Amino acid sequence: MTLLLIGLGSMGKRRARLARGIDAGIRVLGVDTAGSRRAEALSLGLIDAAFETLPAALAAETPDAALVCTAPLAHAGIIGQVLDAGLPVFTELNLVSDGYKENMAKAKAKGLPLFLSSTMLYRRETQYIKARVAAYGKPMQYIYHIGQYLPDWHPWESYKSFFVGDARTGGVREILGIDLPWLLDAFGPWEQASCEVHTVSGLGLPYPDTATLLLRHRGGTQGVLVADVVSPKAVRNFECFGDGVHLFWEGNPKALYEFRDGDKHFVDTYGQFEHDPRYSDNIVENAYVDELLNFFAVLRGEEAPRWSFEQDLAAIELMDAVQHAGERRAKAAPGVIGGATVTVPIYQKEKEPGDAKA
Repeated sequence: MTLLLIGLGSMGKRRARLARGIDAGIRVLGVDTAGSRRAEALSLGLIDAAFETLPAALAAETPDAALVCTAPLAHAGIIGQVLDAGLPVFTELNLVSDGYKENMAKAKAKGLPLFLSSTMLYRRETQYIKARVAAYGKPMQYIYHIGQYLPDWHPWESYKSFFVGDARTGGVREILGIDLPWLLDAFGPWEQASCEVHTVSGLGLPYPDTATLLLRHRGGTQGVLVADVVSPKAVRNFECFGDGVHLFWEGNPKALYEFRDGDKHFVDTYGQFEHDPRYSDNIVENAYVDELLNFFAVLRGEEAPRWSFEQDLAAIELMDAVQHAGERRAKAAPGVIGGATVTVPIYQKEKEPGDAKA
């Protein structure tokens, strides 16, 4: 199999490395406008050939599928070009709905897989939580805080010089884009929500650095979700509880617990796992591998993707509401730390299963 890898940044290099780990016989063709990135990927042995542009790669080679690993705002146009070339698509988080309707229609017309990354759905801890929630079968409550310090995301460059410096694809929005899918998958589609945004740092971002969402899911479960890009220590603290069930998770495979018989008991969902020491202990390589395995099985017609563009529209709708709240706060208190906090009520009437919008 030959993969066309578009974007040779940190995620592109990770995808190339893991794809080769799954099957050493996979050929990887890299596309990036930056000569330094192309040279680095070649020197590391991650790709077999490098191209400056997508048209150049498509003219020279006949790949079997494409992986889109560029900055999110470039995804829509690249996905459209790849579909026009007749290739199945794997794309990283889009974070915005640009081109969704057009590319979904194009993929359907051409009969091509359109696979959307949602790595948290492949974490065995989230799948365990989902299974316990399903077995419980009644409304629950959850509290979830995800916090990271934005300057630590890419320590080799300014956080203002890559996509998290843009309000449309900011750090808080990316956190929500990563975690909302598994929450909606585990607890059901959201029906009602409100959000509150605030700025508590001097990072100088064009969006609030903290967002708090109150979500109500179909079936009655309610949750509080807090996302921020100011926590000095990367944290992912999750707790959910109901009458007779209580789960705790601190974001890594060594920190999933279930309370029973009067004590917290460790839940071992992995046995063993792979972790890249360059990243927080919340980042587990196994999930990225399992996601690529799912994509390859989709290409063979053996499996379905765990997350879709249609489902993602519901998550993006919430992310858009948080961004709207941020824009209102910026007008109320431009450049002010603390001060004005904006609360935005959101309402979405109950939908039929599978519908992305009311």
